[in-house]
Amino acid sequence: MGSFTIDFRPSAEKELRKLPPYIIRRISNAIDDLADNPFPPNTVKLTGKEEAFRIRAGDYRVVYVLDASARRVTIQRIRHRKDIYRQF
Repeated sequence: MGSFTIDFRPSAEKELRKLPPYIIRRISNAIDDLADNPFPPNTVKLTGKEEAFRIRAGDYRVVYVLDASARRVTIQRIRHRKDIYRQF
């Protein structure tokens, strides 16, 4: 069990369910690693957002918000790299 709790926005869960199984496994592994370390080596802080970060999982990106005081990581979006930053 990790030291951070992982939560999903309903829209992020829906985005994940639409993906092929092999991509879901890759993304799930990356998200599970966030519970132990919310700042893996490929983490990028998003500009213009207070506590928003992005990690890569192949051609997909996972955008999440970190609440350090509550020890919670909230997954905001999971999309292909060409679509992730539209309307965010």
